[in-house]
Amino acid sequence: MAQAATIPVVQVLESNTAWLTAFTLWWRELVRFYRQRSRVVGVIASPLLFWIVIGSGFANSFRSGNTNQHYLEYFFPGSLIMIVLFTSIFAMMSVIEDRNKGFLLSVLVAPVHRSAIVLGKILGGATLAAIQGVLFLVFAPAIGIHINFSNWLLVFLIVFLISFALTALGFAIAWPMDSPQAFHAIVNLFLIPLWLLSGALFPVNGASKWMAFVMRLNPLTYGMDVLRTALFPAAAAQSQFSAGTSLAIVGVFCVFVFAWSFIVANRRTTKPAA
Repeated sequence: MAQAATIPVVQVLESNTAWLTAFTLWWRELVRFYRQRSRVVGVIASPLLFWIVIGSGFANSFRSGNTNQHYLEYFFPGSLIMIVLFTSIFAMMSVIEDRNKGFLLSVLVAPVHRSAIVLGKILGGATLAAIQGVLFLVFAPAIGIHINFSNWLLVFLIVFLISFALTALGFAIAWPMDSPQAFHAIVNLFLIPLWLLSGALFPVNGASKWMAFVMRLNPLTYGMDVLRTALFPAAAAQSQFSAGTSLAIVGVFCVFVFAWSFIVANRRTTKPAA
């Protein structure tokens, strides 16, 4: 009886340890990022420059659907997601740095489940990406974007979901790698095209048939569509997909990439770089 009674206590302690581990790694990601101010500036400044230069360059040569939307307005959600993408990439490079410095190995030998480690790292990167993306909204009034409370909630939700998905995807890519160079090569080959084919630069209905088909297979396209609808309610009629369907697809994508990250982390025995 006494032995049976101790089992729930042990389970509670293990659960508390797992959550504490996840929280500690989450907090560590935030502190480390904001101590490196050059990363904060670079993550926001680069997409801001892209938004101004590309948006002003296309200017009146672009029209979205049947509206007279300026390209600066159309490209604004894409620039926001670019910030999320860049932050996710930089945050998940810490996986490689932690391995090479031996920190990750010391965490893995601790008596905690690897799911707590995966969750802490991904939540830390996702929180950073979401915060950086939301900060970009300070430029929204400059192009006439005024968001009501319900749309603010929708923006926060979709930005966090996209941040979580991209960070989990970055984690799954970074975990098996031993060098930042290899990680950058895969990012340029995989993550950047994922953003390019999300409707960030051009709408789905304006692309060629094969390109539109590929874009509809991209889960980031649905997140971009919801974000655009939340930022520009007047253009909601031009939306390609319903908000409920898009949120469901992005949610499923989040679950899928997190599960993938967990599987990858359990398959690989981390060791220091030679």
